[in-house]
Amino acid sequence: MVKIEKIIENKKQFLDLLLLADEQENMIDKYLPIGDLFALYVDDLKSVCVVVPINSETCELKNIATYEKYQGKGYGRALINFIFDFYKNNYKTMLVGTGETPAILSFYESCGFEESHRVKNFFIDNYDHPIFEGDIQLVDMIYLKKDLLEYDKRQNNKLAIKSR
Repeated sequence: MVKIEKIIENKKQFLDLLLLADEQENMIDKYLPIGDLFALYVDDLKSVCVVVPINSETCELKNIATYEKYQGKGYGRALINFIFDFYKNNYKTMLVGTGETPAILSFYESCGFEESHRVKNFFIDNYDHPIFEGDIQLVDMIYLKKDLLEYDKRQNNKLAIKSR
């Protein structure tokens, strides 16, 4: 059974998993204290994510990571659907930023995110070493966005259909 918990204390206990998605600890230290950390368990820990407020209308998924041996089994998608539902009444939009990696961009798009904007040279300017995803060096940060109001409408339509 899938269990998702909001972690309030001792968030750094999940550092090993967070480092899979953001390999520089001082970058994680910038958002972890102000972010909401969620952990997904099926028997044991599978995935975590961190969401931070940007302003009164927008939040950002700053980190999502699944242990390698559990990747491709739907845990990341389950966590994303959970946070869409969790934040839909508090924010209009959720952002996520990532490198220009086709597989990761495709994953976010399959979760309902669409391309928003890019920050030139983000990975070069903010990390103390070159960042690679496979054999691709990350340079620009690609931001994608999800309209949470639209997500809420779709969920309500599904509920209306199921209850007929």
